[in-house]
Amino acid sequence: MHRRHFHASCAALTLAALSPAARSQARPTAPPYPTRPVKFVVAAAAGSSPDAIARLLTTKLGTVWMQAVVVENVVGLGGITGTERAARAPADGYTLLLSTIGAMAISGSLMDKLPYDPVKDFAPITMSMTLPNLLVIHPSVPANNLKELIAYMKQNPGKLRYGHPGVGTSPHLAAEMLKDKAGVSMEGIPYKSSAQMMTDLLAGHYEVLFHNSSVVLPHARAGAARILAITSAERNVTLPDVPTVAEAAGIPGYAVNAWWGIYAPAGTPADIVNKASVDIAKVLAQPDVKSWIEQQGGVVGGGTPQALGAFQAAETQRWRDLIKTANIKAE
Repeated sequence: MHRRHFHASCAALTLAALSPAARSQARPTAPPYPTRPVKFVVAAAAGSSPDAIARLLTTKLGTVWMQAVVVENVVGLGGITGTERAARAPADGYTLLLSTIGAMAISGSLMDKLPYDPVKDFAPITMSMTLPNLLVIHPSVPANNLKELIAYMKQNPGKLRYGHPGVGTSPHLAAEMLKDKAGVSMEGIPYKSSAQMMTDLLAGHYEVLFHNSSVVLPHARAGAARILAITSAERNVTLPDVPTVAEAAGIPGYAVNAWWGIYAPAGTPADIVNKASVDIAKVLAQPDVKSWIEQQGGVVGGGTPQALGAFQAAETQRWRDLIKTANIKAE
């Protein structure tokens, strides 16, 4: 036998004789992830709430990973355009996605066909954060609490209007869930601009609004809008005196939160997904990050890929049921 072949055969026999753990240690290991810049596709506009948490996370991750982590905002169709972009990216861990409740759990029940499959085309990594909506009204409405508002709407069916940033968004579905469970009617007015939607409420062009607490709070604190309730399942630590819709209206099980999950394209190696999940969760647990999220009225995410996948599945079913019951149609 040629000497080179003899040595190769001996090495192979030696490796085969080792235990599985020893064989694993003997094999060449892949370089630690990441070894080059990572792109973070954000399926929302610059300056939005999901963009804000994405930029905070990517700044921190850049330090942890010692690589640039670059945000790319891809806007359109309520998060669908950016989510599709990420679904078509190489499954190598160098394109990650921060997507919305709408694109990942709601739009599939509103549209005949999405340009991606929210489950099959993605590998869940972890939740970034959840953010409840506040229910606020214009001061002209004669109601000091949610029960009074519901009573007024029943006495004046269809008189009040509510603004929302598009069909299938969490503010829209929060209002539709209240209508369904409280047995009231009010007209929805869609807006393309969140800023204009807020301006029109303050001007009295409509009367009721569910919207992210980070947007509504400054105006409510100035007395320009009246807070009646928060849409989370439990009271918020930042707003302990604001009751939940469930307790204020006597509607058990009412809960609506915006949320932004972090994903990789399907087929991304499990070791990369798991490392990204652990590293992002550690960043979310940092005191300054946790404090920033709570100041927005949000709840810190984290958790395993499996936990995000299960949460997404539960949300998808819940909103599918409401969309069918309330006969909500895409615009």
